[in-house]
Amino acid sequence: MAPDFELPSSSGSTLKLSSLRGKQVVLYFYPKDDTPGCTVEACSFRDNLPKFDGLDAVVLGVSKDSLQSHAKFIGKYSLNFTLLSDESLKAHGLYDTWKEKMNYGKKYMGTERSTFVIGADGRIKKIFRKVSPRGHDVEVLSALNP
Repeated sequence: MAPDFELPSSSGSTLKLSSLRGKQVVLYFYPKDDTPGCTVEACSFRDNLPKFDGLDAVVLGVSKDSLQSHAKFIGKYSLNFTLLSDESLKAHGLYDTWKEKMNYGKKYMGTERSTFVIGADGRIKKIFRKVSPRGHDVEVLSALNP
């Protein structure tokens, strides 16, 4: 079963993952609003949202950014799906996406870009780790299709 959590959402309310039972869920964790890879990934989900809707799937983006940061990101790129703010890293912990990373020889903690495809029954159907943002939407759509 997909671990349940409750987080503040860009829609202005709190979202509890289990409240979406009956729909498929694309839960994607990304490092930071308005950065190159994260923008590519978010815009590909935005552009293909009708295809996700056609499969009765909800797209949720999760980062540790604040709701204010999410609002700017959504406005700048006309994102048409919900972003969740996980400043406490609760959901990151449940899904094991907060990892030690290395950049230019320097170690730091950050979000491992990951996507979880959750079935209408609340069970995880597919996990994508260390995601490459380009073309990821196509991989996810294919995991949603029966």
